[in-house]
Amino acid sequence: MDCSDYPISSYIARCAQLAMCLEVSSSPKPGNIDRYDDYDDTRYEHFLASAISIHPVIEEASLCSSGVGRLIKNAVTESVTWQKGGNTHFGAIILLVPMAMAAGKIILKNKEFTIAELTECTKKIVSKANSADATDFYRCFEAAGVKVNPVDDFDLKDEESISRLEKDDVSLYSLMEIASSYDLIANEWINGFKRCSDCADMIIRGMDNDLLNGKLNADINHIVAYIFLKILSENEDTFITTKFDTETANYVSKRAKEILEHLNNSESNFNDMLPAIRNLNSELLERKINPGSTADIIIAGLFIALLKGVRY
Repeated sequence: MDCSDYPISSYIARCAQLAMCLEVSSSPKPGNIDRYDDYDDTRYEHFLASAISIHPVIEEASLCSSGVGRLIKNAVTESVTWQKGGNTHFGAIILLVPMAMAAGKIILKNKEFTIAELTECTKKIVSKANSADATDFYRCFEAAGVKVNPVDDFDLKDEESISRLEKDDVSLYSLMEIASSYDLIANEWINGFKRCSDCADMIIRGMDNDLLNGKLNADINHIVAYIFLKILSENEDTFITTKFDTETANYVSKRAKEILEHLNNSESNFNDMLPAIRNLNSELLERKINPGSTADIIIAGLFIALLKGVRY
C-alpha cells in the first residue's frame, strides 16, 4: 500500500471518493444508474457530484474516534448540497464514515493491515455510537429524501422520535440492532461488515486473476459488475424491499442467480453473459427497480480494496 507523500487522511478520503465513482461508473449493474443509464430525476452526474462533495467529511472522519452520527449527517448534508438528484449515497455514507474512522486509526499506526483488522476496528467504533449519534442520524433522513418503512418504535416519520431518543438515551447502535432484521446496511453494522469484507476480498482476488476460474479477466469494470450480481443473488436488497416489497426483491435476486448459475455451469465466460445481464438491466430500469443497498455494499468493498492498495 502506497499512501504517497500526502497525509493519511487525504489518502483515505480519496479512496472513498474513488470507490463511489468506480461503483456508479461500472456497467452493467441491473437497475442502477451507471455511465450509460440515468433515471428521470437522478443522473450519473449527480452521483459524481456527491462522491466529490464528501471529501472533507471523510478526511475529518479519518482523524476522529467518535461522533459517527455527526459525521454521517455532515456527509449527507454535503452530498445533497452539491447536487439536485436527491438521495445518491445515503447507505454508502453509513458504511464509509465508520470505516474511514477505523482506517485512520489503524493506518496511522501501521500502513499494512488486514481486512479483518479493519472491519473489527469499525465494529468497535459503531458499537460505541451513542444517543447523540442517534439524534444526528435521524436528522439526516429528511435532508436526504430517504424513503423508509413505518416501524412500531422510533418511527422516522414520528416527530416525537428524536425527543424520545434523547430522553431514553437510545444509542445509534441500538437503532441499528432494531433495523438489522429488515435493512441490509444496518445488518452490516451489527454483523461486523461481513458482506463488505467479502466484497473487498473478491475485488482483490479478481484483480489478481483469481476469480471465476479464468472466466473473468482482471478488468475492474467487469469485476464490479460480476460481484454486484453475486451479492444481489445471495441477499435480499432491502432498498428494493422498501420501495416495493420482499417479493420483488426476491425476484431480482432469483434473476441474478439464474445468470450466475448459467455462467458457472457452462463453458461461457463473463463476456458471454453480458447480453443476459443487459436484458435484466433493461427490465429493472423500465420497472424502476434499483438495488441500491447492493450498490452500497459494493462501494464499501471497493473502499477497503483501494485502501489495501488495489490499482487497475
